[in-house]
Amino acid sequence: MTETPVAAAVLTGGASRRMGRDKALVEVDGAAMVRRVVEAVDGAGCTPVIAVGGDAASLTAVLAGTGASTVPDRFPGEGPLGGILTALGHLAVPTLVVATDLPWLDAVTIERLLVHRDRLDLDVAMARSDRAEPLCALWWPSALAALDRRFAAGERAIHRAVDGLRCLDVVVSATAVRNVNTPTDLGRTR
Repeated sequence: MTETPVAAAVLTGGASRRMGRDKALVEVDGAAMVRRVVEAVDGAGCTPVIAVGGDAASLTAVLAGTGASTVPDRFPGEGPLGGILTALGHLAVPTLVVATDLPWLDAVTIERLLVHRDRLDLDVAMARSDRAEPLCALWWPSALAALDRRFAAGERAIHRAVDGLRCLDVVVSATAVRNVNTPTDLGRTR
């Protein structure tokens, strides 16, 4: 049996206010965060890989040679739910959506989500460590209509937007999904 192909979208459109500069471009262990995340999803076999939102010229330069492309966010400034909608609408296949600020995300963690790729009874498989990680989740196109309706009604919080969707929590290592929001977070031990 052939596995269902899975695309990946890295959300790169945030304002990065707490970081003070574009998080996607901040180097961690010698590489920009966005490049580290793109390489992790690519290493897990996701294709195609897109970066949603942010400064397309800078992202294209940082992602040179990875095969990832950039896509403008349909809803800039409206938060990550808008980025998820952009990704699902653009790709129209099961899509791993991850935040650019997960620099220690790895292929093993991603594969824990991808083992569910052929399930038709789910709308989203979400990573969970000590809490749900909606910005490290496998989304099916079946979630798009409900998310669109909730977004159009003014909802911007992902944890509320998924209410009523067929969700699965997938336990992962907290280290792999630890996000970096501030310069201080960069100095914390993994």
